[in-house]
Amino acid sequence: MKTYTSVGFLSVLSVVIINGSIAVAASPSTVNLGRAGTFAVLAGSAITSTEMTTVNGDIGVNPGTAISGFGPGIVNGSQHAGDTAAALAQGDLTSAYNDAAGRPALATVDTELGGTTKAPGVYISASGTFEITGNLTLDAEGDPNAVFIFQAASTLVTAGSSQVILKGGAQACNIFWQVSSSATLGTNSIFKGNILAMASASVNTSATVEGRLLARNGAITLNGNTITKPTCSVASSSSSSSSSSSSSRVSSSSRSSAISSRSSSPSLPVICVKIRSTAKRLCFKAVREQCRMQFSTKVGNNYAQCLREGIRGVRR
Repeated sequence: MKTYTSVGFLSVLSVVIINGSIAVAASPSTVNLGRAGTFAVLAGSAITSTEMTTVNGDIGVNPGTAISGFGPGIVNGSQHAGDTAAALAQGDLTSAYNDAAGRPALATVDTELGGTTKAPGVYISASGTFEITGNLTLDAEGDPNAVFIFQAASTLVTAGSSQVILKGGAQACNIFWQVSSSATLGTNSIFKGNILAMASASVNTSATVEGRLLARNGAITLNGNTITKPTCSVASSSSSSSSSSSSSRVSSSSRSSAISSRSSSPSLPVICVKIRSTAKRLCFKAVREQCRMQFSTKVGNNYAQCLREGIRGVRR
């Protein structure tokens, strides 16, 4: 499998070549959580905690009102039991859930994610469920804004002592687990990302979460856990300038030098290299579609610049 990527004015656009076939996918934009994003834990019916749970962020329930177990548990934030803030957050959660569920998948993958490394993209489970046994590594490949979306038509279950490991600048705030049923996190597991569950979420003893537990209809059950609402670090302007400068230097370098660099750096501004004409036509089509989606129109300077940058990458 070979992947060629374009960056810059375009969102990251990848052309994946597998056994001579071509799949084109844009790196997904983030899922807007709206007012649900202010919560670390948000449930539909109830939030129940046993033992010494610590939640760093707001908690809320709606349309239910039951919140129990704090204390002995600690909430470093506000509690919203059936109030307007929780109701508005639930409305935004529904929109975010539908957005995540409706994203086109980059790949259909096995149920078991443990022992694998995933690049940014949208992944759907072949069986409808996701499991994590051991370690799952999410590699942002140097892009702090990289987004990962996992779509489970049924459940998400993590084993005891399993871990989600972030690499290459990946951030928990940009990881979304859309679960059509319920999520269960194993004892002593370390989990990263935002769970958007249709039904419920249960977190077993001593598991930790850097992310959010958001359930539309059911309850969230905690048991001596630490839940921390994530924050996103934004790349500095100096880093962006450096990246743009590097891209410009590559664009002005010789073809042979650029091809050599591409093999070790997937973030250079090129989409397709040394592939047949049919594949290039697909790349042109992908560029046009990505620009159309990004700017919602085929007119204007932004759309034109997007096309110029994308097509220049194809022709190199």
